[in-house]
Amino acid sequence: MTGTALWATVVAGSLGCYLLKLAGLSVPAAWVEQPWVARIVDFVPAALLAALVAVQALTSGNDLVVDGRLAGLTVAALALALRAPFIVVLILAGAAGALVHAVAG
Repeated sequence: MTGTALWATVVAGSLGCYLLKLAGLSVPAAWVEQPWVARIVDFVPAALLAALVAVQALTSGNDLVVDGRLAGLTVAALALALRAPFIVVLILAGAAGALVHAVAG
């Protein structure tokens, strides 16, 4: 990719983000204050975070993979469900991922 094409892509992406933000701010308040909209908006950050975690844990390039990352994620979810302190969750997840990586090669 040439320098000019790269800068054109950056400027186009920036302009698109700005216009998307402006569109969100332009929505009438009456639409946003409806109860069903508020319920949906409350779940959007959790859904986006879950999607990002799933992509990072299950993909490598264009391929689906099952490796130590999935084991670490599973152990972390279990530790969080058992209300373990966050540092314990991190240590357990890291140890589980490393163990699977060491055993599976």
